[in-house]
Amino acid sequence: MGKALSRTKVELFLTCPRCFWLDQVAKVAQPPGYPFNLNNAVDQLLKNEFDRFRGGGTVPPRLAREGLSLVPADHPELGLWRQNFRGIRVQDADTGLTVFGAIDDLWIDGKGTYYVVDYKATSKKEEVSLDADWQISYKRQVEFYQWLLRQRGLRVSDEAWFVYANGIRDEEPFDDMLRFRTRLLAYVGNDAWVQPTLARIAQCLQMPHPPQPAPDCAYCHYVAAASAVG
Repeated sequence: MGKALSRTKVELFLTCPRCFWLDQVAKVAQPPGYPFNLNNAVDQLLKNEFDRFRGGGTVPPRLAREGLSLVPADHPELGLWRQNFRGIRVQDADTGLTVFGAIDDLWIDGKGTYYVVDYKATSKKEEVSLDADWQISYKRQVEFYQWLLRQRGLRVSDEAWFVYANGIRDEEPFDDMLRFRTRLLAYVGNDAWVQPTLARIAQCLQMPHPPQPAPDCAYCHYVAAASAVG
């Protein structure tokens, strides 16, 4: 197997090739982020909700209320595909790179077409959407999963679904109960960017020196400013 890269490392390359090169070639990683324990709890609760209907023909109530006729897929490899650091693995024939990503869920329709599902959690006053510029990473995330599943021979719809839970801040009393308003958001993906991106990644990994930073990379701006002071 070739060099293994997770979906987050592919996203790092798209965000800033220099940070990617430093991480993968020079082994200088960005500072770690904070753990999202509450988000992880919401992920697990949503998995529990949909797992109750997995393996049967009953449409979960949350989907039925939206007029959808999809059911949670009972694919034999789904347990592996959901595992962090394991996920769906594909070796790209053109570059030799092994790429992988862990999905949240898969739904399936009556014709055997699969739909990538991703769970998201936040807490804000306005309704959740996919309209913010920074949410391009969410869109690329499901597109990357679509590409991986297609490489594994599955018939995958371009339509992906986000189950987006929004924590309610204005309810009283608290009573140790956090409530959510959850929306199902459809997104039509296009995975055409994945293959050429892997080719660019393979070239980047062969570079003897780091490439130029992305113009809007906050980490590179910080390092440059700190170096100028020092």
